Order: sequence, then structure tokens, then C-alpha cells
Amino acid sequence: MKSPVIDTIDIKVGFECNNKCLFCIQGNKRETTPNLNDAEVKERLVQGRKENRQRVVFTGGEPTFRPQELIRWVAHARKIGYEIIQIQTNGRIFSYLDYCKEMIKAGANEFGPALHGSTADLHDRLTQAPGSFGQTTQGIKNLKSLNQRVIINSVINRLNYQDLPALAKLLVDLRVDQFQFAFMHINNLIAEDPEAIKKYVPIVSEVMPYVKKGLDIGIKAGVACMTEATPYCLMSGYEDYIAEKIIPKAHVFDADIDIKSYEKYRKTEGKAKGPDCSRCRYDKICEGPWREYPAIFGWEEFRPVVKLKK
Repeated sequence: MKSPVIDTIDIKVGFECNNKCLFCIQGNKRETTPNLNDAEVKERLVQGRKENRQRVVFTGGEPTFRPQELIRWVAHARKIGYEIIQIQTNGRIFSYLDYCKEMIKAGANEFGPALHGSTADLHDRLTQAPGSFGQTTQGIKNLKSLNQRVIINSVINRLNYQDLPALAKLLVDLRVDQFQFAFMHINNLIAEDPEAIKKYVPIVSEVMPYVKKGLDIGIKAGVACMTEATPYCLMSGYEDYIAEKIIPKAHVFDADIDIKSYEKYRKTEGKAKGPDCSRCRYDKICEGPWREYPAIFGWEEFRPVVKLKK
């Protein structure tokens, strides 16, 4: 079963985090951007209800870095009428069963842990946080033991793309409700560093066989699965597993940026179309890759689909 596609408000409560992922799109915001205070978070929650948003996602950074404040915000969100309350998280704090129960009691009913490798060695290397794999996987187990909806995001990068099939198998074994392979969104720090590009950014066409093998594992097991920021031209035979088709309409509060339509932002500022995209049969529904990727590697990999293969 896929997440209900309903209007969402996304609140980035701050950028502190006990992981320091090598590929994090937030870059150095943890050093430069202050947290929202209690009044600011509640103001955004009220704004979402005025817009008739029924789903709220608390994210960051790591929202559980402020564990008791987050519980109070979740309870407030439930009190003012949000139906779905998601915690987008690295999942580590949910290795503590009592905290899981406290969060669920407050009103959270959807959890989005991030897991980036099928082994402790790989995941912990990517997060630069020893022990994070064990805590995140235990958190997933705890949440599933409490009958919670768990949806996983895994960021595709040069260090983990060959591991995606093994990661998919692990996620199936953990009984997650949904998983998504998201091609890394290149932050400014990496984009400006040729050595970092070589270390962390994979070539999309080299990634795709591993993505599809991972999706096959999820499909066979009956687990909802998809990939994000991968254009249709590279998804032949897997067009039904593109995340952008079901990403809900969202109002995103990101630091000092107020993005009233995340869908519009993705299409006009976040992603890009190449010189031949207008000839593709999927042009109207495909959003293209994150714009930083073709700015670095060009458009040669992205070839328009003029005809459907028999």
C-alpha cells in the first residue's frame, strides 16, 4: 500500500543532526542556520491547517535531535486536526522502544527512517556515525513491532549503488511498508569540489541496473517501491515505479525559504530538462534529473523515448 496522496506541510524544524552524511543536501546548514523555536513551529502548523493540509512531515536536519519538543509538536499537530503525522528521521532514537511508544501516543502515525546501506560498515561510513546502522535497523524493528507504517528513503551515491539489491532485500526482511531509492541531490559543497564529485556522485546510467534489481526484489515481495529523480528515459519497463507520480502536493518551510508549492519548485528550480527532452513521449510528465547533475556531466545519458518498445 502506498502513502495516501494528500496535501502536506513539510516543516524543517532545524538542521542539527547526530549523523553527518557525506552526501547530505543540507550541506553546512547545521553550522549556519538556527533552529525554529516553539512558536515558529506552531505558527507553521496552524498555517498548514488554514490551507486545509491534512498531513504534516517533521524533518530537518534531524527532528528527533530535540526529542521532547518534537513530541509536544506532534501532540499539537494531532490536537489541531492533522490526520497523518510523519517523522522524517535517521531513525536512531527509535531504537529506544519507550520513545517509540511515547511518540505514537502523542499522535505520530508514519515514520520515514533513512537507511543507506545493507551493512553496518557501509551505512556507518556514509553517515560518519559509528553504530548508526544498528540503531536505525533496531528502530525499524521497534516501529514495526508496534504496527507502525514505516517508509524508507535511501540516497543513491557512488559508494552504495552496487549495494542497492542487498539493501532492498534487507528492507523486505525488515517488513517495511515502502522504500524509495533517491538519486543524490548534489549540494553546493560537493558541486564546487571536483574530488568530492569523483568520490560521491555516481553516473546515472551505471546505477540503473542495480536500481532495477532492487526494485525487482521489492516488487516480487509485494512491497511498494520506487525511485526518485530518475528520468523516464532511463526507466524503461519501470515507468510505474517513479516516485514523482505520487509525491503529495506540499508546502515546504525550508530554513528562511517558504516554498508554497514543492511540485512547482521541483519543476522550475530543482530539476532540469535537456535540449532533446521536448521530443520525448514522456516530456509532459517527466521532471528530469536534479539540475546540478547535467550541469556537471552533460545530457548525453538522457535520450528521448520517441517510440515505446514492443
